[in-house]
Amino acid sequence: MPRPVFNEKKCKACERCVSVCPKKILVLSHDLNSNGYAVARCIDETACIGCAFCAIMCPDAVIEIYK
Repeated sequence: MPRPVFNEKKCKACERCVSVCPKKILVLSHDLNSNGYAVARCIDETACIGCAFCAIMCPDAVIEIYK
């Protein structure tokens, strides 16, 4: 089953991943990373289809899709 994995230390809360997810399972959390940014999270890994749109759109290569 595919799942997105986020490098939370590098996330800058740009929300590009959130905007392109076809399943609408990515959100910005209330947790902040060490740089003060809200980090992106997947709220339902079982719904991930492994399309990797989120990883492609991320300007800082924060997301990897594990299959």
